[in-house]
Amino acid sequence: MSYDSYIVCTSPRSGSTLLCRLLAATGVAGNPESWFHEPSVTKWLVNLELAEDAALSERDNLVRIFDAAIAKGSNNEGVFGLRLQRHSFYFLQQKLSAFNPGCLNDAQRFKTVFGNTLYIHLSREDKIRQGVSYVRAMQSGLWHIAPDGTELERLSAPGKLKYDADEIHKRVEEMTAYDQSWKQWFASQQIKPLQISYESLSGNPIETLGCVLDELEVNPNVAVGVEVSVAKLADRNSDKWVDRFRSRVNS
Repeated sequence: MSYDSYIVCTSPRSGSTLLCRLLAATGVAGNPESWFHEPSVTKWLVNLELAEDAALSERDNLVRIFDAAIAKGSNNEGVFGLRLQRHSFYFLQQKLSAFNPGCLNDAQRFKTVFGNTLYIHLSREDKIRQGVSYVRAMQSGLWHIAPDGTELERLSAPGKLKYDADEIHKRVEEMTAYDQSWKQWFASQQIKPLQISYESLSGNPIETLGCVLDELEVNPNVAVGVEVSVAKLADRNSDKWVDRFRSRVNS
């Protein structure tokens, strides 16, 4: 089956930055980014470098937005890539419904805009580590680093790291709910996604990339020359937080 697009359906701290950078680095699998991350049409326009035009109808604005996102997300490589966090899904779902009110379900709406789509469910099996990773990123402000330690993404000034069991518990429940919501949506739309775990991706990034390319009907051997450009942030202190939280849960 030939695909026009793929959507990495995920939740925070599941390895989506690593996977999307790997796919983009192939030069044959588009440029997957969070094109619809913010729940705001105005912010979509800004992120896609489009001028706001109050004279246009909502649908005409959405045409411009979707066309621009597809152009940027395909990068003239024949396939469109999109990273979609679960918390970003609902607003996009609403706008696709407004764009295609005659469609019977979400799957048809996505297909009308993005063509034949491969859905990739990227999830993290160890929810405690996912929760710890999220809390540490929020506290430190640092979300991603390169293998040489260079900062790739910092969202706030450096903050003090402090173990917070309640916050970790909150995030574990949140990430569990995100995964469950994705699974329920796939089932409701009769979609069988390509399943990828953070654990397999981080353990064998090039092999995992090859599997995705193969599913997209792109030569998987392209993956061999791709450089891994994202490193793990977890350290010994992360392990200590995980062990401490597990002890709390198991006590």
